[in-house]
Amino acid sequence: MLTFSLLVSLSFTFGHLVAGEITPAALNSVRFAIAALTMLGFAFAMGVPIKPIFQRFWRFAIIGGLMGVYFITMFESLRVTSAVSTAAIFTLTPLMAAGFGLLLAGQRASRLSLVALTIGAIGALWVIFRGDLEAFLKFQIGRGEALFMIGALAHALVPGLLRRLAPNELPLQSSIATILGALLIASLYGARDLIETDYASLRPLVWMVIGYLALITTGGTFFLLQYANKRLQAGKVMAYTYLVPSWVVLWDFLLYGKTQPVLLLAGVGATLVALLMLLKGDATKG
Repeated sequence: MLTFSLLVSLSFTFGHLVAGEITPAALNSVRFAIAALTMLGFAFAMGVPIKPIFQRFWRFAIIGGLMGVYFITMFESLRVTSAVSTAAIFTLTPLMAAGFGLLLAGQRASRLSLVALTIGAIGALWVIFRGDLEAFLKFQIGRGEALFMIGALAHALVPGLLRRLAPNELPLQSSIATILGALLIASLYGARDLIETDYASLRPLVWMVIGYLALITTGGTFFLLQYANKRLQAGKVMAYTYLVPSWVVLWDFLLYGKTQPVLLLAGVGATLVALLMLLKGDATKG
């Protein structure tokens, strides 16, 4: 999940380079299609059976559909609100996932885990708002934030549902099935944009970003999510997303030389402390 957070953070940096050159609906449909074909190729090459994922496929249609809802609401909300507001809403996901994990899979989070999740949320919010308390206090829930809250809830449901509905599938099998479910929802939602987009006129950079989103941010991170979900509680799985804002800050510094307020480092430190607390809890159980 540490690798997961790293790869996801790069998608924000790369996605910013091509923003506005392709509609969100078309981009998501194409990325899911490429990711599905690639993962199917891996499965055939490795001799992993595919037939089981089409048995009771409705399970993955639901799980993948929830991921599709998350991506769709994220891009749609960004049309009417800021990335900071959207990211702030997303910091609630680990705590929501812990609650859904209890309801759906009977996963009881320890007191230490809940404290760590709360510290991580505060640290991530501090990073998102660049250590500016005034900016944090000005945060308001509008139409865009409310829309993305639906997407965040959908994302938070995924770990618990995977444990409940698909406990025995291999990570590669459940990854492929989840991507197919997401592709179904994204294609239905963005059918018009998918047809009307002039793919031949897209710059090579756009295709490079689509390739990264498809192969790494979709195929790779979906696999990592499935793998981790079989070994960690739902809340702990999602807790690693707290690191995403800190990674983005690091990339901005390394790629563009952008510096941030020293106070922002307190938020980065809080997310690291939260993860160390979670890891210590796992080590103690082991």
